[in-house]
Amino acid sequence: MSSSEETVLMTTNHPKPGHTVLRMERLSKGQQLDSNGAMHVGGGDNKGIIINRPGIEVKSELEGKAADLSLSFKVFLVNAASNVHVEERRQLKFWFQDDISEDEQLTYAQEFFRDLVNPGDFPRDYVGFIMKVIKLMQRKYLTIRQVQVDMKQFEGTPELPHRPTSADQELTPGSSFEVTPARVLEIIESSYPNVVNLDDIVKATFSTREVISSHIQELLTKNIIKSVDNSGFMRVDVNDAQVKMVKQMPNVQKSQQPTIAIITAQYCEKLAVDAMITHKDTYVRYKTEGESNVYTLGNIGPHRVVSTKLPAIGHSRTAIIAAGNTTTRLLGTFQHVNYVFLVGLGGGVIHYTDFNKHVRLGDVVVSVPVSTVSPDKSHVYVHCEPTVSSSSEEDSLETNGNLSLDSFSFRTWCPPNLELQDLAAKLHFESACKEEERTWETYLDQGLDQLKAQESDFNRPPQETDKLYMNLGAKDVLEVIHPEVPEKNYDPRSKGKPMIHLGAIGSGRIAVKDEHIRQGIVLKYGVAAFDSEFDTVVQSIHGNCKEKYIFIRGICDYKDGSRKKEWQPYASLAAAAFMKSMIMSLTPASNGE
Repeated sequence: MSSSEETVLMTTNHPKPGHTVLRMERLSKGQQLDSNGAMHVGGGDNKGIIINRPGIEVKSELEGKAADLSLSFKVFLVNAASNVHVEERRQLKFWFQDDISEDEQLTYAQEFFRDLVNPGDFPRDYVGFIMKVIKLMQRKYLTIRQVQVDMKQFEGTPELPHRPTSADQELTPGSSFEVTPARVLEIIESSYPNVVNLDDIVKATFSTREVISSHIQELLTKNIIKSVDNSGFMRVDVNDAQVKMVKQMPNVQKSQQPTIAIITAQYCEKLAVDAMITHKDTYVRYKTEGESNVYTLGNIGPHRVVSTKLPAIGHSRTAIIAAGNTTTRLLGTFQHVNYVFLVGLGGGVIHYTDFNKHVRLGDVVVSVPVSTVSPDKSHVYVHCEPTVSSSSEEDSLETNGNLSLDSFSFRTWCPPNLELQDLAAKLHFESACKEEERTWETYLDQGLDQLKAQESDFNRPPQETDKLYMNLGAKDVLEVIHPEVPEKNYDPRSKGKPMIHLGAIGSGRIAVKDEHIRQGIVLKYGVAAFDSEFDTVVQSIHGNCKEKYIFIRGICDYKDGSRKKEWQPYASLAAAAFMKSMIMSLTPASNGE
């Protein structure tokens, strides 16, 4: 039945002051409504919309039937006159047509909500909000029979709630961001094992030599960094006495050759991975010019492994080339490597209505193809780039914001051999049934114990810091409530442990910044997390004919893993712990083969 043959009836109820319940029900052609009860019958653009008179009860065909699903969010609206922010909690409940599957219900409800709260045209008043709900239901989401909106107001506050810094906020000339010792340390850690000089940091922070020099002196005094060859500064490892600075890697006898390589990009990721390794030897192949390399050799169970940290990662051409070159150098130096693990941080993909699909901070996403969902999703990594021919066109595209999926080209990768993906899926399945199979929870606790002396805090942050915010423009803020835990479902987060998800990993700086494009990539490619552009790394792995590799991403934010510093150490450790579970499940190699 088309929308033109149907009517949407809205009935209002006020249980208490400050509490309003609105029911929008689709009336079929045969249903009748007493015209005396209608307060307003829409015409023109509002044809088919009927608003019921207050106090007039209209019995619904769905009376007594529980909602198929629901989601909740908070809106912080500013009163222009008093400048007081009023918190209002809104709950949406959905009833669908009988022939709509549970998966379709989840998808439609999520898409409905995204359309409803689109920052580009979020309604600024109640009438606008109510009309948008009705029109979405009437014109686009014809499978929905009824929507109920439950709105409760709470006391006002002169301040907006604290919300994390946007992942889009970058340091730029004239930026108001304060340059702190922590920011200077972040730059030095990011470049490790390369040395960073004073001018590099001044340029990166748009600060002055005097300010940066004072911060560097503070870090030197605390022995967090060290000066190297009077040319720059390098991060000091807590176990720095065991780190060997070499010009060339020493020969490693065949029986001690690593068969597993682990690639990280951030300093906290390397610390987390190394906490899983025993009998460690760390070598920094140091160069005054060009890229330095760090290799930690050791054991995970019966396996010989080598871990490295990329000296730079990101969207600059230099960083992209360096990441690929470092990977090629690693695999060329250790030629007995059969497995490659890419372990580190990522941004989770939000699902507002499905607890099992909703990726939260501290969770782990493992790159397993989702071809069981769709035949065209037989990949583990997807990278998107703007279809422009120059950097100036790319900047223009980003600035203008006129983006669609057609603005990008997509490239996907899948390992020729899916042994690691099959193993990850097996661990995930078995852990759902047996608590003792969640070995990564034990490895995580052991890692926490080992990392107590580190500058960074690897403990899980308080759960209340995991909040989903949308900036609605102007001064209004929307906070989405995480999906509730279904009855009888195991929730590892309640015990401070990560939930494991399987899916593809996506990347692409410009695309990931845009909420609409990001969601399009999620739906088209089955992406469960995004990261900071590892396309040259995975390309190098394929170029070196390594057929078995896997991405393991600990979730520290909701974009690409490059922000939300509070969650980065714990998320890195969660990813490293799952990596160890996988490695301990692999059959040991013999004689380094």
